[in-house]
Amino acid sequence: MTTPAPGTLAWFEVGTSDPDGAQKFYGSLFDWSFDADGPAAAGGMDYRNIKASGADAPMGGIFGTRGQVPDHAVFYILVADVEATCADAEQLGGSVVSKHLEPGPGAPAFAYLRDPSGNQFGIFTPPAT
Repeated sequence: MTTPAPGTLAWFEVGTSDPDGAQKFYGSLFDWSFDADGPAAAGGMDYRNIKASGADAPMGGIFGTRGQVPDHAVFYILVADVEATCADAEQLGGSVVSKHLEPGPGAPAFAYLRDPSGNQFGIFTPPAT
């Protein structure tokens, strides 16, 4: 699998307090398959990678929130530098909701941002291999 170029829409996430229900809904609707994410599971998180039928690699995930954050769906843009992109977003009138620059082994650095209209989206840099 090749890594998408910076600036590419590269991932999406459905955060829900009912991951089993979301998996059943999206799996039935789009014929997607799901696998537990190993590093997330090792850290005690319910995170399920999503693959489209016939795809070689996952394209998104379902995050079991356990009711700790509101249910959401968000898209992620791959960036070369999360910290620099956060600064650029603020310079352009956006805001940083949260940054996770050292999330743990095997996990990507990421942040949630809002554009000037208030729309939330995510950015990430893949973990070092």
